[in-house]
Amino acid sequence: MTEARKELSLFELNARVRDALQEALPERYWVRAEVSEARVHPSGHCYLELIEKEEATGRTIAKARATIWASTFRLLRPWFEQSTGQIFTAGIKILISVSPVFHELYGYSLTIHDIDPAYTLGDAARRRAAILQQLRDEGVADMNKELVWPALPQRFAIISSPSAAGYGDFMNQIQNNPYGYKVYTALFPASMQGEQTESSIIEALDRIACHEELFDGVVIIRGGGATSDLNSFDSYPLAANIAQFPLPVITGIGHERDDTVIDLVANTRVKTPTAAAEWIIARLHEADLHVAGLSLAVSDEVRNRILREKQTLQRTTSSLPLLIERRIAGERHKTAMWLEQIRHALRNRLDAERNRLDTMETTVTLVSPQSLLQRGYSLTLHHGRVVKSIADVAPGATLETLLADGSVTSRVENIQPSKTK
Repeated sequence: MTEARKELSLFELNARVRDALQEALPERYWVRAEVSEARVHPSGHCYLELIEKEEATGRTIAKARATIWASTFRLLRPWFEQSTGQIFTAGIKILISVSPVFHELYGYSLTIHDIDPAYTLGDAARRRAAILQQLRDEGVADMNKELVWPALPQRFAIISSPSAAGYGDFMNQIQNNPYGYKVYTALFPASMQGEQTESSIIEALDRIACHEELFDGVVIIRGGGATSDLNSFDSYPLAANIAQFPLPVITGIGHERDDTVIDLVANTRVKTPTAAAEWIIARLHEADLHVAGLSLAVSDEVRNRILREKQTLQRTTSSLPLLIERRIAGERHKTAMWLEQIRHALRNRLDAERNRLDTMETTVTLVSPQSLLQRGYSLTLHHGRVVKSIADVAPGATLETLLADGSVTSRVENIQPSKTK
């Protein structure tokens, strides 16, 4: 005989699955998961879709529906958001206390009883660390920090919501600073909360970059608003833009908890918009004091230089008569030496000339006709001219012969040429 089949209705089968699940998993379990979808019903219940992704590939490897009943959600949501500074929404990772349930009509799901904010905070910290590490690997994490402010920063591009209380506080502090410094500001409006925050700030940065020569720096400020809105500032695209921006950036987005990623890559981080204004005024005052110090130092140096020159002039003036006297004495000494040298030179020259004249006189005396006549020579003249050759006379000519002790007149009778010719 054929054994009778045991048939169950779908409801009966699902009821058995429900009972088996309750018997096998009677406790609550702490489960790690990522929220892929979150929807709050008008009744106050929150319906979630939870997933788990494979870390290496990002492929979804598990999925489950979950519910936080209204009575629980009213307590968990504000506590979670206050503790983490994040909105309870899709995209966050959570550690939750759950009990598995199976409903005959709605199937398998999880009922959430509790949530651990520390896990989500840790995940956010890990996410920030991962973004910073990526920026470091790309070599851009410290680029904005390394930019040098001008000595007198007075021109600032402001990124903020025009209606934000923080922007008003910033401008009030700038315009009513106790020193009366003039600061030029230009507002580049941007959304500072909500889904458009990241893209809105990046667009403002792009507009500023088109006119970077007009500004000394950029100030990103946000005042008020929920701390959960700070998630937008833990953004890689926004952080990469700020890290590589050509002007130094100040962030003052009004929070006391751990720094956001853009705080960590900006040139200067302050807590609030008012603190950003105070930082600018402090820089201007520092420059003012530096200039005043330089002015005082220059004045002191000029006074000291004048005093030194006066002292030098006084010493010179007091020593001038002695210097003049010494100079005159020196010149007198030189003149005396020159005169003595001239006298000596003249004496030498006169002596030399006397010697030369004596020599000439002796020579002239030795070769003079009278000297020759004294030595026995005679001198024959014809018509007053010395007869040097027989050709100078002719027979019958009258000659005068000069001797040492007188003269003889004779007539030429005969001319006889020399036999030696």
